[in-house]
Amino acid sequence: MLPAGPAAGGGGRGGGGLCLLRWLGLRLWSRRGTLVFALLWFGSWLFLNGLVLVHRSILSDYCTDDKSKRILQRLCLEFGEGSVSGDMCEDLCVLGLVEYKRCLYYENGKKVIEARWRGNPVILKSKLENFSSYEPLGILDYQDTADELSPLDVVFYATLEVRNSLGLAGEDEDEDGGGGNGSLARLWGKKLKSRDKSYSRAELASLWSLLQQEEYTFLRVLQDLSSHVAKVLGSCGHFYAVEYLSAGHAWDQNIFSLDDVAVPGLQDQNQAGARGRWSSREMVHRIALSFLDMVWHFDNDFTHKLHLCDIKPENFAIRRDLTVVAIDVDMAFFEPKMRDILDQNCSSDDDCNFFDCSSRCDPTKRRCSPRRRNTNLQVICEKIFRPWFSPTLLGAKAGLPLQVELQRAVQECSETDRSLEEVEEDGGGGGGGQRRDVHQRLLSILNRLLQEGGASAEGGGAWEGKDHVHTALNF
Repeated sequence: MLPAGPAAGGGGRGGGGLCLLRWLGLRLWSRRGTLVFALLWFGSWLFLNGLVLVHRSILSDYCTDDKSKRILQRLCLEFGEGSVSGDMCEDLCVLGLVEYKRCLYYENGKKVIEARWRGNPVILKSKLENFSSYEPLGILDYQDTADELSPLDVVFYATLEVRNSLGLAGEDEDEDGGGGNGSLARLWGKKLKSRDKSYSRAELASLWSLLQQEEYTFLRVLQDLSSHVAKVLGSCGHFYAVEYLSAGHAWDQNIFSLDDVAVPGLQDQNQAGARGRWSSREMVHRIALSFLDMVWHFDNDFTHKLHLCDIKPENFAIRRDLTVVAIDVDMAFFEPKMRDILDQNCSSDDDCNFFDCSSRCDPTKRRCSPRRRNTNLQVICEKIFRPWFSPTLLGAKAGLPLQVELQRAVQECSETDRSLEEVEEDGGGGGGGQRRDVHQRLLSILNRLLQEGGASAEGGGAWEGKDHVHTALNF
């Protein structure tokens, strides 16, 4: 029995050591657990704070109805205080004839809202959400009353601002650049000069906020010169209304919705039958002809060529008569401004690309050529026509002689800038002529396709929503 004693005593000491080890282990685990818990808490805190910051930054530019309505309410308060003016203000703020529908776009202050004005759908736009964010007309600080500014003074300041906005500030007024319309800025001045009484401070302040928005200036100057730009219908303060048109979509095989097409010259009751006679492909051909008309118009009918540097379906729309309309012209520039944009330092041709407008890099001067290398037509052929007239969409008709000819012409058109580059650099005069040949070839094929389908190539017409004329500030 004696041996059992030491064994028992040893077991007690062993049990005490085991408890000690367990106690130490628990203390070590507790310290590790505390450290792990602290690290997890700190990491979660950082993550949640980062998430809140990202969430706030996203929401700050998020298109919400509440924020949009508050912006319009603030505009109406400014109208009530006599700070802003415009032909849409009373309908918006007093008579309730402008009905808010939804916010379409909001980024970096730029606001685009869908609404209905007197029952007609319109788009309200402003580059900045607040009227106070625009630079005030400095001359008002030195005038006791707005009456001291004559209409001629307004013409002078407005013309300077328009020319600067369009990049025509350094151009000769009498320069003949290939168009018969004369100076665009001078045309604007004629509209303002027709005013026979002085402008109020609210009118001048509103006018100045609008003139600081390049897209508005562009649309207003071309208002009576082109059917291929969206029509400005009215304004209130720094917001302006343009006609509502459904934009194109890259995912739609026809790009544009063809449901509301109206055949010119037919009564409303015959529209459905006419649409039945016009197949989707025939309407696509008519829209393509309108694209060609727009390109020719922008290249030849103004004092300077008009360059479109962001060509994609979402930036165009069609009216009910299938006229193609440029609805987003933030990236549209006349030749002088286009040259200023392209004239940059470079190390390769890739440095000379400005969205869809490109030039070449001179490796000796390490400078981009100020002359655009590609054309509006080339980019439209590449990004609009090629998907439209691809064999995949045409199906069984892809092998028909005229369709094959059209596909080849579109392919040639999309590569025009590459094939004519060297000719123009060497001083050859054939580049422009060959581009015109490509344009005429496409025009001829599309017209023949329409005739082959039993339809006349005639059509078109002016915008139908003419019952309300834009009279804001008489310009």
